[in-house]
Amino acid sequence: MVNFTIFAGGYTAFIASYLFNSDAPSLSLLAQSPSGQNPSWIISHPTNLSILYATNEVEQGLLQSYLVNPSGSLTGPTDSISSGGNGPAFCGPVSDTQVAVLNFGSGDGLIVPTTADPDIFTQNAPLITFPVPSGTASRPHMALPFNDEVFVADLGADTIWRLAEQSPNNYQIVGSIPQPAGSGPRHFAIQDEFIYVLHEITSTLTAQKIPSDPTSLDSPILATTSIIPSNPPIGSKFAAAEILIPPTTPQFPTPLIYVSNRNIGTGKDPRGDSIAIFEHVIRDASSSYLSLVAQVFTGLDQIRGMQFGRVEDGGVEFLVASGFAGRGGVVVFKRVDGGRNLVEVARNTDVLTRTSFVWV
Repeated sequence: MVNFTIFAGGYTAFIASYLFNSDAPSLSLLAQSPSGQNPSWIISHPTNLSILYATNEVEQGLLQSYLVNPSGSLTGPTDSISSGGNGPAFCGPVSDTQVAVLNFGSGDGLIVPTTADPDIFTQNAPLITFPVPSGTASRPHMALPFNDEVFVADLGADTIWRLAEQSPNNYQIVGSIPQPAGSGPRHFAIQDEFIYVLHEITSTLTAQKIPSDPTSLDSPILATTSIIPSNPPIGSKFAAAEILIPPTTPQFPTPLIYVSNRNIGTGKDPRGDSIAIFEHVIRDASSSYLSLVAQVFTGLDQIRGMQFGRVEDGGVEFLVASGFAGRGGVVVFKRVDGGRNLVEVARNTDVLTRTSFVWV
């Protein structure tokens, strides 16, 4: 028997946890740990799986830390600090000793140092305010470390900001990777020297090479594609949400890109929203393209978050997902055909909606 514990954030006052038995297979609710309001985004410490970070996505936003119990519940918050702004929709480690939190509602964020105990925050992080181009508003939505920088997707400014640490714990914008006007870059993934950006407003996926010089704006779009399923229902309206590129393994040797279609319109597909799978084919400027491998319908409404398990324990064979709305609950899919398709193996509807996941 192989058991996995999965934590799930959402727009409630608790973080749910589940036990996934991959042999049965089955998915059962373990606990609902109190968290404060709207722990919409959760993430684990990069090297210490006993520590979990969460936002409270409210007007006076919070960043919190928790300890993971062997029973599958959480202790905490062990620490809680202001996010410095309104509506933090994302948090994530940028190193073993720093955690980013981004305020979607106020266009700013923090990169918060921790003490020798990674669940305890220090209070001296300077607020990072993102520029506001004329006629727009900054809407930072995701941060990811890359080499010696931190990249931030700004949905409102249509750019990927590049931040660097100018002095200890003092990050400044040193460049950007412009995105198509009006596209709304929400989340992104990096593989090798390529950045793959998922655009919420246009529901498109793009591929670019990352300039080695952070001040360079020379990063043409090598490939772009719509992620929306063919023949969508009348009244549907799509707002792309999540992008994942799991590590390659002998079982899954081809790099594949998984993106979630979030249908926020009135016309709903009875099969639910889909997860689209793409492959980046021929990665050069003259003939690069993104090839659709599959559209997997999930029975979920407005997929906001999904996450693969970890390579180290074999969990990367599985993907967990849920919706922001509806009654679809939480679903675990198994990757088949080398990852080119997904098959549902377990579903739990004790909690109907979730928005982010952590496997431990």
